[in-house]
Amino acid sequence: MSTGDKLAYVVSSARGFDELVEAVEKKVSENGFRVLHTHDVQNTLKEKGIDFPAYKIIELCNAKLAHAVLQADRNIGLMMPCKINVYEKDGKRYLAGMLPTLISEFFPEASLGSAPEDVEKVIKKIIDEVK
Repeated sequence: MSTGDKLAYVVSSARGFDELVEAVEKKVSENGFRVLHTHDVQNTLKEKGIDFPAYKIIELCNAKLAHAVLQADRNIGLMMPCKINVYEKDGKRYLAGMLPTLISEFFPEASLGSAPEDVEKVIKKIIDEVK
């Protein structure tokens, strides 16, 4: 198991890239979260003369859960907001979501309750419903 396998939930999809991005953004709001920003990594790199396959990072947040986690330890903000990446690699499209349960490993003294697990379930649900 690679470090990436421990860090993220990754699935492949036969859907088109733009269709995946739109579907993720829609499912985020349907699941009580909000899209804060969608980063177009491919375009950003292109502006610097770098050719890179399609890649977008969708930042999502639930204010109530974010507040609870930040109350436990302000430095957890370094791992926020949550992200779902949509990208192309070797002609295939993928969805990848960071696993928030890792926050507990980095901040073992923080009393986070079920928040990391709750958010992780939502991220996996969004990815599974979109793929």
